Amino acid sequence: MPGPLTLALGTSLHTLDIGGVQRSFRVYRPATLTAGPAPLVLMLHGGFGSGSQAEASYGWDAEADRGHFLVAYPDGLNRAWAVGGGCCGQPGSAGVDDVGFITAVVKTVTRETAIDPTRVYATGISNGGMLTYRLACETDLFAAIGPDSATMLGACAAPSPVSVIHVHGSADHNIRYYGGPGDGVATIDGPPVPAVIARWRKVDGCATPVTATQGPVTTSTATCPHGRAVVLVTIAGAGHQWPGAVPKPAAQRLLHLDPPSTALDATETIWQFFAAHPKSAA
Repeated sequence: MPGPLTLALGTSLHTLDIGGVQRSFRVYRPATLTAGPAPLVLMLHGGFGSGSQAEASYGWDAEADRGHFLVAYPDGLNRAWAVGGGCCGQPGSAGVDDVGFITAVVKTVTRETAIDPTRVYATGISNGGMLTYRLACETDLFAAIGPDSATMLGACAAPSPVSVIHVHGSADHNIRYYGGPGDGVATIDGPPVPAVIARWRKVDGCATPVTATQGPVTTSTATCPHGRAVVLVTIAGAGHQWPGAVPKPAAQRLLHLDPPSTALDATETIWQFFAAHPKSAA
């Protein structure tokens, strides 16, 4: 059962022992949160990032204030996540159980505050976005996932249906939109993004997608049974970045990110999708 609202207002810091390893995460609780069960969004940083960096960079605290939900910002070991296929960094090569860690974060937050189990979501950029796909492949915790500048690596034999919104720039050089090896620090050789989305449409049993273009943004939306949807948002000419983020050149160099596109606010777009797609009972 969801617990009372015991989390402190604002950002609080937490640790978990996962197999003898101390793992950390942050939780943002907005003052606007009511006493009833609230949605929970997991925001997963990219390679070389951290939970605090993600909280400062992508606007999720402000979106939580407006949308009345909690946000958790977990930390990857050595600033990376294990997402399948040997990727990425030390966690990938060592086979760290990041799915187990994120699952434990959700369970811990649920014990400490009133979380609606039908409205738990995961989003992330780059390596963190790739982890959202791994979570969808290996758990049924999430109502929807929202990867940005990401792909899906490793086996995904029998995933449960889940709503998906994927945001990607057509000129992404780290994780290429049309597949093949990227030229980032970690050479990500993933499938074409449209093929990843087609796979999830098949998993969800979706109808033929409807495509609309406004300026550089093309949105392909497939409706699926039981209220689910699979959406691909493509930004023409955009690189490896979080659209709508505040430009921070020094951080972008550290994280190997391109300047953020101004064609879209990814945080607002992903949250609106999440809010419209709670977990189905079927």
